[in-house]
Amino acid sequence: MKVKIESSRIIKPCYDGPPPSTTSCIPLSPFDNTNYDGQIAVIYAYRPPTPPNLTVKLGLQKVLSVYREWAGRLGKNEEGDPVIVLNDKGVRFVEAYVNDPLDESIPYKPSPVLLTLHPPLKGVEELVQVQLTRFSCGSLVVGFTAHHLVADGHATSNFLVAWGKCCRGLEMGPLPTHDRTIFVPRDPPKFEFQHKEVEYTSVKPTKIDDDFDDSILAEEVVIDKVHFTTDFLANLKSRASLSLNEDIRSAIDSKSEYITVSSPNGTSNGPTQPTRMYSTFECLVAHLWRCITRARALSDFETTQVRISVNGRMRLNPRVPNNYFGNLVLWAFPKAKVKDLLNEPTSYATKVIHEAVSKVDDHYFKSFIDFASYTLKEEDLYPTQNINPSPANLEVDSWLRFPFYDLDFGCGSPHMFMPSYFPTEGIMLLSPSFEGDGSIDAFIPLHKDHLERFKDSCYTL
Repeated sequence: MKVKIESSRIIKPCYDGPPPSTTSCIPLSPFDNTNYDGQIAVIYAYRPPTPPNLTVKLGLQKVLSVYREWAGRLGKNEEGDPVIVLNDKGVRFVEAYVNDPLDESIPYKPSPVLLTLHPPLKGVEELVQVQLTRFSCGSLVVGFTAHHLVADGHATSNFLVAWGKCCRGLEMGPLPTHDRTIFVPRDPPKFEFQHKEVEYTSVKPTKIDDDFDDSILAEEVVIDKVHFTTDFLANLKSRASLSLNEDIRSAIDSKSEYITVSSPNGTSNGPTQPTRMYSTFECLVAHLWRCITRARALSDFETTQVRISVNGRMRLNPRVPNNYFGNLVLWAFPKAKVKDLLNEPTSYATKVIHEAVSKVDDHYFKSFIDFASYTLKEEDLYPTQNINPSPANLEVDSWLRFPFYDLDFGCGSPHMFMPSYFPTEGIMLLSPSFEGDGSIDAFIPLHKDHLERFKDSCYTL
């Protein structure tokens, strides 16, 4: 696919009234500082008819007047602390063209070809970049990149939805909450949990993308896109939730009583055995953890873990509004011996994941705030989020609850949405399928020698 760049320029926020000061700064929060220090990229594809580039551009300028952080730059204040400078220097806006139909040009799975549909991720001072690529069939691909220190996936998806509303002439509400100083440490601090060598390490890491070489990685790592239907997910949830129901039944038996379950209409259906389920996410991650571990042929006595992001907006007490703009994520680290993970049923892995995620609660988040506010000033520590997973470990990013498919520029929902090409072994991503029926697509980067073993087991329950 040959992409012809027609223009590349900086665009700045457009304000209804007098522009605000361009010298103010927003300090990064403890949750910003511990996150991935780099750009991420996603790809949207739209079928014709699509809006003109000018409509998309004007909508972007409008939404940047409210989400000013994206039009700023990363920097440091007088004390040397990292900040976002609200200088309105703007975002990169690229217009491009491909003289072929969309369906003949791009694959519907991660491929090096996708790197031509968004601006480069390295050596970039802009915090957001947009590339609009038109195809001969009238289709439009929007390549979007954003710096992860500014906002997490939840906040970024809210921005994208607001951008679409601006393009359609609608109010962009609910408006974001920008105050990153709300995470106040306790006095005295309470370090209730271990955070060193969890969120932070004393060993200076090499950033994931410092030595990123597409050609080398493409030879060693392949990204397998696996589609899980709703029927498969329902069967998986039933099997993977067995341990939960067995635990409940054991508690019932010990008390010699039943649990009363309400029917969907709110009326009691009498005493019955419980039928609780783990979440689809927990069950699918458990299944993939087992499949990838089996494909890697690890030793029985090795320990393997999964890094799972946990949104703090619903965990902190008092709750942080859903429209909070910034990062508010920590991680759970479920661990298991390879022997136990593979020899026990899937329900064992699901239980391990559920219990680890449940522990990342209000107490854990507040302990982290105290640690990051006090200990980091006394010691040289570095975020572990910028370290590649070890050969025995995994990291999972879930986009299952983000409204990415609500990015409507005036032509409806995107025909396709997917991550760009990032072949880092061990970092997998879950996304709602663009079929829109509740099915899930998993993007799994694997060493090519492990791919066939993974395929042999990924659809087996």
